[in-house]
Amino acid sequence: MATSVLTLLGIGLAAGTLSGLVGIGGGLVIVPLLVMISGMSQISAQGTSIGALILPVGIFAAIKYYNAGNLEIRSSLYIALAMALGAYLGATLALQLPQDTLKKIFGIVLVSAGLKFLLSK
Repeated sequence: MATSVLTLLGIGLAAGTLSGLVGIGGGLVIVPLLVMISGMSQISAQGTSIGALILPVGIFAAIKYYNAGNLEIRSSLYIALAMALGAYLGATLALQLPQDTLKKIFGIVLVSAGLKFLLSK
């Protein structure tokens, strides 16, 4: 099923806005919307989200946070280095898992994170 350009732009705008606002975007916004609205498989939505993030999409938000004194560059670089390895390992695993298992893992991660934020003081 082909997704319209306007739908894709809407998903990107929502993800970018939430990324700049609260630091989320890729997995939390793009993946579910691609699955629910576009009818993509879980694995294709994850790959598409990663593909969108390869481009320097976060650079504009990072500049704003940096200019306000709220970006720790050294910490960001260490996290990025570890993320590169983790992304490779995670993609390798994801490509081996059945779609239903992958969706369940994704749902557990989302619910767990949501509950932690909702129940914390």
